[in-house]
Amino acid sequence: MTSSRRRIAITIATLTLAGLATACGAVDKAVDCNTAAQEVTKISNEFTQSMATAATDPDAFNKASEEAAGKVKTLAGKYDGELAAALNDLASGFEGMKMDKNNPASAMDGVNKLQGFTTKIQSACS
Repeated sequence: MTSSRRRIAITIATLTLAGLATACGAVDKAVDCNTAAQEVTKISNEFTQSMATAATDPDAFNKASEEAAGKVKTLAGKYDGELAAALNDLASGFEGMKMDKNNPASAMDGVNKLQGFTTKIQSACS
């Protein structure tokens, strides 16, 4: 093989490997996002179920928020980059949801903010 053909072959091989690495990175990101989305959905459903029984008990509501935050933090530890940051923001959102015994409706502020955290996770996955 002549030196110019060898260079072309090496260049093509290099570009092919780079393309495969990029494709694998995209597949890995999609798998990570899908797995994270499934886990966040599970955690959110558990939180919602806890809220149904804790609707009139601020201590139970606050405990459910803390548990959800802990689960999301654990999940965030499995990832890096934008996805981990978005999950950590969601955990902070759960931590911030506290029900005041004197004003139970105050918890709704935190609940309403959850959509923004979900949007951040979606952005990290797109």
